[in-house]
Amino acid sequence: MLTVDVLNVQNQVVAQVDLNEGVFDAPAAGHLVHEVVRMQLANRRAGTACAKNRALVAGSRKKPWRQKGTGRARAGTRQSPLWRGGGVVFGPVPRDFSIKVNRKVRKAALRAALSQKLREGSLKIVDQMELPEMRTRRMFDVLRALGLNTALIVIPQRDEVVERAARNIPSVKVVPVEGLNVFDVLRFEGLVIARGSLPMIELKVMVS
Repeated sequence: MLTVDVLNVQNQVVAQVDLNEGVFDAPAAGHLVHEVVRMQLANRRAGTACAKNRALVAGSRKKPWRQKGTGRARAGTRQSPLWRGGGVVFGPVPRDFSIKVNRKVRKAALRAALSQKLREGSLKIVDQMELPEMRTRRMFDVLRALGLNTALIVIPQRDEVVERAARNIPSVKVVPVEGLNVFDVLRFEGLVIARGSLPMIELKVMVS
């Protein structure tokens, strides 16, 4: 087992905890992490971009002028892509960008990301993530005490006080265990996990 210090929000050691090696000492798996991050970013795309082609542009399909004898270039329709207001050639159409990645791969990538944070020394376990009041300043005080500029804070369940204290800080994100994901773990410099979240994280990432 991996033994790490448990801190309070003043960065004082209050206890120690044993971490599951299967979760926090997993081998590096850059290819799996890349695959899962690619999936997450692709699944966030709305896929609603749409341009009208010549079949969708409104207007008459009548030939603008006769084929020969006018001195002008021949034209068959006002919806031609060559004309102003005409259709778009090979324009974007609504599509689904989502990618499917197997559950075992997602779990393995998350274990690899958590283990990397521990090896880098960026993972901090706090006894309880509690704030005396719902103020952004209190969250800044916690980050300053822990020596972090950016952080992903993982809590056992939704906590309105902690979430609202952090929501005005772009460099901080608070998620319950169910929202823990590879992209957010990698995106922030530090990873702060409330002690009560550890058993839930083990259940989330271990292969069943």
